[in-house]
Amino acid sequence: MKALIVASALTLVGSCATLSHTEKLQKIKDNIVFTDANIINNYAQTITSAELNTHVYKFSSDEFQGRRAGEPGHHKAANYIKDYYVKEGITSPLGSNNYYQIVPESFFSDDIKSSPNVIAYIEGSVYPDEVLIISGHSDHEGFTENDIYNGADDNGSGTAAMLEMAQAFKKAENDGFPPKRSIVFLHFTGEEVDLTGSRYYTKYPIFPLHNTIANLNIDMIGRVDDTHEDNPNYIYLIGSERLSTELHYISESANKNFAKLELDYRLNSDSDPNQYYSRSDHYNFAQQGIPVIFYFSGTHDDYHEPTDTAEKINYPLLRKRTVLIFATAWYIANNEKRIEVDQDS
Repeated sequence: MKALIVASALTLVGSCATLSHTEKLQKIKDNIVFTDANIINNYAQTITSAELNTHVYKFSSDEFQGRRAGEPGHHKAANYIKDYYVKEGITSPLGSNNYYQIVPESFFSDDIKSSPNVIAYIEGSVYPDEVLIISGHSDHEGFTENDIYNGADDNGSGTAAMLEMAQAFKKAENDGFPPKRSIVFLHFTGEEVDLTGSRYYTKYPIFPLHNTIANLNIDMIGRVDDTHEDNPNYIYLIGSERLSTELHYISESANKNFAKLELDYRLNSDSDPNQYYSRSDHYNFAQQGIPVIFYFSGTHDDYHEPTDTAEKINYPLLRKRTVLIFATAWYIANNEKRIEVDQDS
């Protein structure tokens, strides 16, 4: 009889614990409200398929010679990014006209020469010391005697998305809607070489990591993989709930309100043989306990091939995916309190 009472008590405690967790999740969901949805929509409209197209075609052109880290083609690509920020009036935290964090040759392997991360930001109006980093890598595979690896999807698509979002946030600031927290646009070199640019940044951060509230990382979001041939209205999300339950539900709500994509989490599984969670620049932030989301549309036959070219990008779909990231970033940057880290991944 005594054993039965103890077992019953344990069952009751277990059910209460489950209920408490369920209630906690519901509270998190209920607290996520896009009160400024009309404003977000207004600036999301400035993100256009045509401008994304222009950026991808330019960034993946032969002029940049496949953008291999440390080589002249990548230096030209970095300069293209910098010149865009200067033209848009988006400043650098490093000072006047200095948009480069140089990753030295000694930090690379394989005799790769020094190469820049490119950084720009919009300073927060209320909590300027709290920083949201939107990132994507700018490098690719370079060229051979016969071929140029232009990398339109990898990662011209992510770079174009970042430039369009930066422009939208700047327009909002100019119209009297600055972000409450600082938003950093960080283009990494050396992702194709052991995530070197992001490893360098997280070792020598420009903004303190303890004040970096989240990283939204974009790498290949312009194509449709074989799994989704019959349903291209999707995006893979990786890592969204691993460190912050709240970040996961912010993303879900942003999608419901603004993008209406199928959010596919299958590549987020620990058992996924591809292990994408550790294969792009967000991972170096996650290792520091910073919540992340990795946005990805999957691989395809042109992955790391010379045939990854600009005419194969689905630009209307690239726009929808960019709007999802933009709305998620807007909420994180403007919420009254910073997102909570409640998981240990």
